Amino acid sequence: MPDDLVRPDVVGFTSNYIPNPIVIEQTARGERQYDIYSRLLLDRIVFLGTEVNDTVANLLIAQLFFLESSDPDKDIHLYINSPGGSVTAGLGIYDVMQFVKSDVSTYCMGLAASMGAVLLAAGAKGKRYSLPNSRIMVHQPLGGARGQASDIEIQAKEILYLKTRLNEILSKHTGRSMEQVKKDTDRDNYLSAATAIEYGIIDKMVEKHGAV
Repeated sequence: MPDDLVRPDVVGFTSNYIPNPIVIEQTARGERQYDIYSRLLLDRIVFLGTEVNDTVANLLIAQLFFLESSDPDKDIHLYINSPGGSVTAGLGIYDVMQFVKSDVSTYCMGLAASMGAVLLAAGAKGKRYSLPNSRIMVHQPLGGARGQASDIEIQAKEILYLKTRLNEILSKHTGRSMEQVKKDTDRDNYLSAATAIEYGIIDKMVEKHGAV
């Protein structure tokens, strides 16, 4: 990989770095520069385009609170293209989505898998969307417990708790029974936009921005 696409992280390892485009707008006072995500934030757009981890969750949560404080009566638009990730970090995002006064509309572009699918389903009722070629995937949490037997037992109990909690959330937002959700998330379960509408994860498939 080219050197300009790799940067050291805070603990001395290297991680892939995707350049952040800068956009320039003309104003009455001259030119104003924004990184692309700050510019989208002006339109109340929040973008989840990576794996969910604590850092990503904290940044996204901060944006949700900022947009609520700027105008609690206007919708926040959460665009999702994510393979999922940390369940606890994702649940932090989920709780804040329910906590803020603003309606959070959700949009799937590309992939909303695992925790990404849960966040997609957690949008305001009637305001959950997907582009036509997006894929949505639900499944149970993944575990990889190691250590002493007692530690493995503790971790196994936590995974089972999170599995039940995620199923409860999906049941709440899709209208499906717990038994149905438990069955459907037992293995990786991929859905098209049309199937996700039938299941209750989204409300509408859109092809053009004005159709929302």
